[in-house]
Amino acid sequence: MAEKNASGIPYLAGAGIIVVVDYLTKLWAVSALDGWGPQAVLPGINLVLVRNTGAAFGFLADAGGWQTFVFIGIGIVICLALIGWLVTKRREVALDTGLALILGGAAGNIIDRFRQGSVIDFIDLHVGHWHWPAFNVADIAISAGAVLLVADLLGLFSGKDRGPAE
Repeated sequence: MAEKNASGIPYLAGAGIIVVVDYLTKLWAVSALDGWGPQAVLPGINLVLVRNTGAAFGFLADAGGWQTFVFIGIGIVICLALIGWLVTKRREVALDTGLALILGGAAGNIIDRFRQGSVIDFIDLHVGHWHWPAFNVADIAISAGAVLLVADLLGLFSGKDRGPAE
């Protein structure tokens, strides 16, 4: 259910909290993990320092450096669009929460790209010798936000179908 006059400020504040937590965890990862190999935390979970110059799953990581500017540009455009949406549109909790998660995660990764030309990843999930690409708090926020957006699109929060047939 949408609220017409509610403010988007709490959602922007939530995105800001994600940026801060992401930044602090990346600072910790660099100081604690630099020079070390994978550090086992629990079965299937390691901490390992990875500097990702590419996009998701290392896409375009070996492109020669131009991709950093493209990813920063795309990220800024996305962040500005999400800020605009959160400031001007009427409130829909699931949708706005998903957008705020994506905004916070995107901004966190943009900060890394500006500062050092790569994104710090440090969470390594694995089963046996199969490893998921390393990720960070910003990536978790982006993924959770995307799941919320899909769930909202499918009408899982409103009790009605908002799919393509509408």
